[in-house]
Amino acid sequence: MEHDLSPATLAELRRPRSYPAVSVLTPTHRRGPDNAQDPVRLRNAVAEAKKKLQSDPAVTRERRADVVRQLDQALAEVDLTHAEDGLAIFAAPGEHQVWTLKRSVPERVVLSDTFLTRNLVSAHAAEHPFWVLSVAADRVTLWNGSGDRVTEERRGGFPLTRNLTENFDAERQERIGDAPSTFRDERTRQFLKEADTAMGAILRDQPRPVYLTGAPAALSVLDEIGGVARCSVHVPRIGLAHGSPETVWRAIQPVREALVRQETETVLHQLEAARGRKEYAAGVDELWRSAQEGRVRLLAVEDNYRISVREALGEHLIPAESGQLDAREDIVDEIVEKCLETGAEVRFVPDGTLREAQGIAGVLRY
Repeated sequence: MEHDLSPATLAELRRPRSYPAVSVLTPTHRRGPDNAQDPVRLRNAVAEAKKKLQSDPAVTRERRADVVRQLDQALAEVDLTHAEDGLAIFAAPGEHQVWTLKRSVPERVVLSDTFLTRNLVSAHAAEHPFWVLSVAADRVTLWNGSGDRVTEERRGGFPLTRNLTENFDAERQERIGDAPSTFRDERTRQFLKEADTAMGAILRDQPRPVYLTGAPAALSVLDEIGGVARCSVHVPRIGLAHGSPETVWRAIQPVREALVRQETETVLHQLEAARGRKEYAAGVDELWRSAQEGRVRLLAVEDNYRISVREALGEHLIPAESGQLDAREDIVDEIVEKCLETGAEVRFVPDGTLREAQGIAGVLRY
């Protein structure tokens, strides 16, 4: 099952397909007793997709058989023991993908010539993805972080390693205070420069906040190189290049929480300043229209804010009961995706932060 949504992956998901491109979305649960219903709901959703394929006269027999086969293969790949809050299955002639999401999704089945990506985009943005680059004299490890975990990332040449002399113990030298001489060594500096170049390539493909860990002397060398260090948060901790995901997460978590608090305060200040300039919008109705017009510069959304709405007279959105025939249950995800498409900055903030704005607010371009 897929987790990591890069810009290139999203562009590939959004490209037009030969009809029918099937999107199956269903909420899932991380633990019992609610997760007992997940297998049945998932099978029912896939069965509904097959029923729609069977009854659609625009789908030829060959394509129907192909997409049904893709749906069956996707269903076989789902591992609900590692379920999160939502699941998306995409299937089209000759291909299928399964995505697990850390944000609940409305249950739906859609046949179109593109996949339904807005819930995936919104869930990915809400995860606050980040990188951790852990450096030592003999190893540089890249960690992929999102939500409440990190995992080792093996791409772009990472982890980078080098053979040192038989009696050389890089971590011991860092612990006993000999790190400055270690990192003055020209071969070590060249090794860190290679790591900086490799990280720069990853950031061009997948820009995210970066946490940089290592001995102070190592971080100083990277500062001198002037690449990734310029856009990273320094965490002077040794041993993480050889550490476990749990150790890295424990080291990063307090720094990350402090940064999130600081970013939330910055967002609130921006919203307040926009209110004084008459460039402020709040509520799903106003922000939905502003997003369609490409007017949103900054969108702030509470982490778990969801609301079902329906259109009234084609002009405004009003609250609706979940499950109503004409209800739009993922309107917040629609707004998030549209804002990202039009170049807006999207920030998720803790629940209750935007209580006066009904959970969602924005700064307008004009």
